[in-house]
Amino acid sequence: MIVSIRNIAKAGLIAGMLLTAGCSQTPGEAPKHSEFNIGWSIYAGWMPWPYAQQAGIVKKWADKYGIKINVVQVNDYVESVNQYTAGKLDGVTVANMDALTIPAAGGKDTSAIIVGDYSNGNDGILMKGASDLKAIKGQSVNLVELSVSHYLLARGLNSVGLQLKDVKTVNTGDADIVGAFASPDVKVAVAWNPQLNAMKEQPGAKQVFSSADIPGEILDLLCVDTATLKANPNLGKALAGIWYETTALMVRQDAEGKAARAAMAKLAGATPESFDKQLTTTYLYSDPKAAVAATDAPALITTMTRVRDFSFSKGLFKGAASADAVGMAFPGNKTLGDAHHVTLRFDDSFMKLAADGKL
Repeated sequence: MIVSIRNIAKAGLIAGMLLTAGCSQTPGEAPKHSEFNIGWSIYAGWMPWPYAQQAGIVKKWADKYGIKINVVQVNDYVESVNQYTAGKLDGVTVANMDALTIPAAGGKDTSAIIVGDYSNGNDGILMKGASDLKAIKGQSVNLVELSVSHYLLARGLNSVGLQLKDVKTVNTGDADIVGAFASPDVKVAVAWNPQLNAMKEQPGAKQVFSSADIPGEILDLLCVDTATLKANPNLGKALAGIWYETTALMVRQDAEGKAARAAMAKLAGATPESFDKQLTTTYLYSDPKAAVAATDAPALITTMTRVRDFSFSKGLFKGAASADAVGMAFPGNKTLGDAHHVTLRFDDSFMKLAADGKL
């Protein structure tokens, strides 16, 4: 079974401890290195990384640029992001919301160099005995609080003219959400795959809203320490080469593509069938031109405005006076928030090199 632990409950603690550290517009200096550690955790959209290591694709591209890249599995997703924030990893696979609320809000200058995919139905709101989201008003909703599920709930409520204050949330761990929804007392829940697919099979369950209704908002990224990237640009080139070679193979419908996906499923502890099912609700940016277009589009700034406003409203920028406290930079010299305190950068340069065939 694939377990995607997109829980940011610890994010506020990290941000609260580190926000005062500060960071200038220009990232600090970092030494040149020849060996780098990139962390990943199990999620359908991130399985290309361990597969690439197993298949020799990581070594191929690292050798081309005269470096060594270790692709390191961290069993707990939040722990992987915390290890990156603490400097134990040079890069990490992370959702856009968590990149903002953990390392960036904590003062660690971070660059998102690969926009890998977005949830296109992997996250959803389920109800029993109702098929209209408006019926949620006044009800209790089981979910992992302060997670992308919480964000999805807020966006869903907004779509029908409601607010978070119109429901009561019940914090439920991702490992417990399937069992909780099976209880007759639980009428509404928000979850992600693979739990979501299992819950859909329960009697009377109806999906009333999903991430497919807000395409491009729950993004999965590869982020790298900005100072390390600045001192070692070959790392970014190698990582882009690895990603696009692997995903090009992954989406092929021939025997080689099927074998690659089956190997990824095995690495995730899933069956090929369940892995392929999750990929149907994961919009994968296997084409670098499409990834560049998404990163350069004004919609990304709109998305990150919604994400940061939600995160600030939930206290995940502890110590900050406003949502503008954490600055974000986008292609075209565009910024959101404090331009003198930029700690999250959407860097399209390596994706562009891949798109132009210049890696």
